[in-house]
Amino acid sequence: MAILQWRQNWEPFHDLERQVDRLLESMRFPLPALRLDRHQPPVNLYEMDEEFLLTARLPGTSHEQLDVAVNQGILTLKCNRPAPQGVADERFRRHERIWGTWQRSFTIPERVNEARVSAEFTDGLLLIHLPKIEEVKPRQIQVVATPA
Repeated sequence: MAILQWRQNWEPFHDLERQVDRLLESMRFPLPALRLDRHQPPVNLYEMDEEFLLTARLPGTSHEQLDVAVNQGILTLKCNRPAPQGVADERFRRHERIWGTWQRSFTIPERVNEARVSAEFTDGLLLIHLPKIEEVKPRQIQVVATPA
C-alpha cells in the first residue's frame, strides 16, 4: 500500500516515467513487460479556503465499484474494475486502461474534519471534499477590577 506524505514532491520521478513512456511508445513492437504499469489513477489535490479537494478521473468505473474511507488521518481509495469482456489477451496491441483491483492511500492534514468528509462521483469524475476544521481563534478576556 502506497502512502504519500502530505506535500511530498515526486516530480523528478514523474518526469523520468514520462521519458520512459515516450521511449517505449516509439518502438514498433509491444513490450508490455517493460512498460511501467500504473495500477492507480492519478489524482489532483487542491487547497481551497474552506476545504481540500481531491479529484480523480475514473472513466469506465461506476460508483458501486468505489470504496472511499478515512481513518486516523489516512484517506484510502479502493476500486475493482472488471476486465473487458469478449477480448482475448493476445488480441491487445496496446493496453493502457487499467482493470482489476487497485488501492491508494494518502496522509491527510491534521486540519481536516474527518467526520464531515464526503465524496461524489459524476460522469467518471470522483470528487472528495475534505473540510477544514474551523480554527480556534483566541478569545480576549476582559479583566475586571474587584474592590479591595
